[in-house]
Amino acid sequence: MKHTRGRQQSHAGGGQLRIIGGTWRSRKLPVADVEGLRPTPDRVRETLFNWLTGWVSDARCLDAFSGTGALGLEALSRGASEAVFLEYSAKAAQTLKSNLQALRSESARVEQTDALQWLSHPASQTFTLVFLDPPFRKQLLQPVCKQLQSNGWLAQDALVYVEAEKELSPLPVPANWELWKEKSVGQVISCLYRVG
Repeated sequence: MKHTRGRQQSHAGGGQLRIIGGTWRSRKLPVADVEGLRPTPDRVRETLFNWLTGWVSDARCLDAFSGTGALGLEALSRGASEAVFLEYSAKAAQTLKSNLQALRSESARVEQTDALQWLSHPASQTFTLVFLDPPFRKQLLQPVCKQLQSNGWLAQDALVYVEAEKELSPLPVPANWELWKEKSVGQVISCLYRVG
């Protein structure tokens, strides 16, 4: 199972990721040449981090299905205290590690792993901000949300951002996740939840 940020479109090379705000603003980083892998678009990230104003500083972040790591890197750039990146593709995970070294980040770690497997046991820590952008049409969203909730990975009042295919709406999230912000563009829906 490949846990990259793949969509339906074909991929034509590694390309670059640009960090859009914070300490590393305008830094450009290489993206692994992995089929289907692409950063969350700048406009989507800008909307998300406008939603998150006041919540990112000192946040403990989990970027599951991290792919390029665009969301977790953006959070670190804007003052998050920690980020854990889960990425199944060895090539994408290695590129992410190299990018973190280039940024001299000491508050992040990359786990080359299956996100569902990593989250399947009782939590070893809790996260205040979680990014979920699983590959589309792989039926991963509901089980990953359930594991985050039932295995204790979410801190009290955590925020969870979900990017998913619009046909899933309303998204299959736990009942105690309160929808706070929502936006849809094309076939993609972006939702921010507050965990009760």
